[in-house]
Amino acid sequence: QAQLAESGGGLVQAGGSLRLSCAASGRTFMSYAMAWFRQAPGKEREFVAVIDWTGGMTIYADSVKGRFTISRDTPKNTVALQMNSLKPEDTAVYYCASGLNSATARRSPDYWGQGTQVTVSS
Repeated sequence: QAQLAESGGGLVQAGGSLRLSCAASGRTFMSYAMAWFRQAPGKEREFVAVIDWTGGMTIYADSVKGRFTISRDTPKNTVALQMNSLKPEDTAVYYCASGLNSATARRSPDYWGQGTQVTVSS
């Protein structure tokens, strides 16, 4: 059974950095696009970033552009989200997701992780 497991969340001060990781298991995600989403308390889940199966194409939400970087290590079946210059409004549960292509991963992923909490204090 395919599974995605996030790690790396925690508490950080505003202006700091965190690196989230997502490990895929149960199947190979080499040909799948990978994405990150987040959900803040009382808000809907929102798209953060997506990377295609080659690692050569990335798309970011405007709110994180220039601060966050998505990357993947395809042979290791992992994807990472480097988050710099964190703001209190980045506080949320961050989810890893995967889809057959970038559009699917971004709009209606086939697989979801359980999420990891990121809290940014002011």
